[in-house]
Amino acid sequence: MIYDVVIIGGASAGLTAAIYAARKKLNALILARQIGGQSLLAERIDNFPGIESISGKDLIDNMRRQVEKYGVPAREDTEVESIKKKGEIFLIKLRKRENIEAKTIIIATGKSYRNLDIPGVKEFKNKGVSFCTTCDAPFFEGKNVVVIGGGNSALNAALDLVKYANKIYVLARGPKIKGDELLQEKAKQSGKVEFLVNAELKEIEGSAFVEKIIYKDKEEGKEKELEVAGVFINIGWMPATGFLRGLLNLNDAGEIIINPRTNETSVPGIFAAGDVTDIKYKQCVIAAGEGAKAALSAANYLVASN
Repeated sequence: MIYDVVIIGGASAGLTAAIYAARKKLNALILARQIGGQSLLAERIDNFPGIESISGKDLIDNMRRQVEKYGVPAREDTEVESIKKKGEIFLIKLRKRENIEAKTIIIATGKSYRNLDIPGVKEFKNKGVSFCTTCDAPFFEGKNVVVIGGGNSALNAALDLVKYANKIYVLARGPKIKGDELLQEKAKQSGKVEFLVNAELKEIEGSAFVEKIIYKDKEEGKEKELEVAGVFINIGWMPATGFLRGLLNLNDAGEIIINPRTNETSVPGIFAAGDVTDIKYKQCVIAAGEGAKAALSAANYLVASN
């Protein structure tokens, strides 16, 4: 079978693309490692239009039911190894050595956070450990928290938390904060943010929820403790584009460069949507809109190709 469109990725962008592809009567298929992706990590989403408050899991479940209503099949636990073009058809090679053929492709694989392999990160995920201040900052009203990282993502996380937290520590391994001076100045002016440099996180501790962290002060050569209720890890994100290198144009961050009007990539017939692209803002509501746009553009491409 040759699909009209194969959507690689199953979170907000990919699921919305599937809905709009189905509305255009396209024969579509979703390939995903896991339906929901990073959205499943959000305990609460307050900024999705029409929904006052919802968990990431419930939002994805709602989207998935819409996709199922339109009859679009989704294959989970599936990883794409490579994409090649054979004439007018794209050949999608899976890790399991299976090949799938498609007339168009929508890449919606998103990003994955850079994790820390230290005691407590896995144990306290969603119990005080978070990778998303936009999602989880409101849960830390009046509490002390720590942001791990020294770049712009860490500084932006600290500024997000200023509106809620009582005290925000920014813990950086290097000798200085690397983020933009303007962001640093805003953080200092808040009166809530304290920078700790040459500080390496060693462990996160608590009972049911995070209660403190242990870090090494590399200047003094000894371990210290901080009592905090939340740990926000912001040491960068990695776009899931490894299988696309050499095929599409990517920016320096590894994101897919798209035409912002159509979401088409540097390869005609391949479109992309959501956090995996070079769009400026990374939010599920924006990813959903970008997914719809990519599907409509793929439909127009198919009409023009016939």
